[in-house]
This record gives sequence, structure tokens and C-alpha cells, in this order.
Amino acid sequence: MAVVRKVALTGGIACGKTAVTGVLRRAGIPVVDADEIVHGLIPPEERKRLAKTVFADPAARKALEARIHPLVKSRIGRFFDETEGDFAVAVVPLLFETGWDGEYDIICSVVSSAENQFERMMSTRGYSREEAEGRMAAQMPVSEKALKSQYVIKNDGTVDELEEATEEFIRWLKAAEKPR
Repeated sequence: MAVVRKVALTGGIACGKTAVTGVLRRAGIPVVDADEIVHGLIPPEERKRLAKTVFADPAARKALEARIHPLVKSRIGRFFDETEGDFAVAVVPLLFETGWDGEYDIICSVVSSAENQFERMMSTRGYSREEAEGRMAAQMPVSEKALKSQYVIKNDGTVDELEEATEEFIRWLKAAEKPR
């Protein structure tokens, strides 16, 4: 079993990757999510404790990533090996930060304005402005991710607009020329 095209979905924190993932899954597209893999590796209470440490200490974050990223990469690779179809999607928030972008045929970034990211993190996740800034600072700016991507979904509007933009992305994927 082999997937013809490996698609990566990336973007900044609170840009709407989860909502896009939901639309992809409802459309029957095979999806694996790096964050879901991590959640399976680290219990919730430990994730909360680690988050406070790693977003305050870059060295601690690098050490944790050095242990976790190889496991995540391996599980994503297994997903692609075991999935059939024209394409499948891996949701990898830190795609460029990890240097994994060269392993994908197509990269799509979900982007939002910084102010919308802050608002979403504070209203839906309960972060303080300082916590939100720390998490955003730990990632590549969404503008850079967009420049490195073949497709960009902008999420500064309504949920319906995001769903329509995602459906347009699916149509684009289905119409994109397949590799020989």
C-alpha cells in the first residue's frame, strides 16, 4: 500500500488547523495529526506541567522535542505506508521548525492574523496574553510558513468561510497533477 502524494497541513497556533482537519476527515480524506500522536505519548496532567516548563525554557523544549519528535515522525511515516489513495494528510504544526518539510509533496499552511491568534488562545484556551505570546514566539511566524507553502488557507473570517476555504483546498488537491 502506498499513498501517491503526501500532504502536510501546518500553520500557527490557533490558526484553525483543527477545524480544517475536521473538514478533511468529514470528506473522507485520511489524516494523521502530530498533536494527537503526542497526546497519546504524554498523559494530560504531564502535558500541562511540561508546557509551563518548555515554553519558559528553550533548552528544556529542545530536550523534550529531541525525545518526542522521532516517535512522532515514525508514526506519521507508518501512517503513510499503511494508507491507500491518491493523497493523505499529516497535520504537523512544527513542520518547518523540525525540518520535515522536504518529505512532503504538497504543503498547506493555515494562517491568521496575530491578533486573531491571541484572541483565540485567550478566549478558547484560557491563556493569558503572556502565555499566548510565549507559544507564538516558540513557532515560526505564520507569514514565513505561508511563503514556504504551495497552498495557503486564510482564517480570519467565519467558521463557514474556513470550511469553504478548506473545501476549495480539497478540490485543488483532487485536481492537482499527480506525480509520474
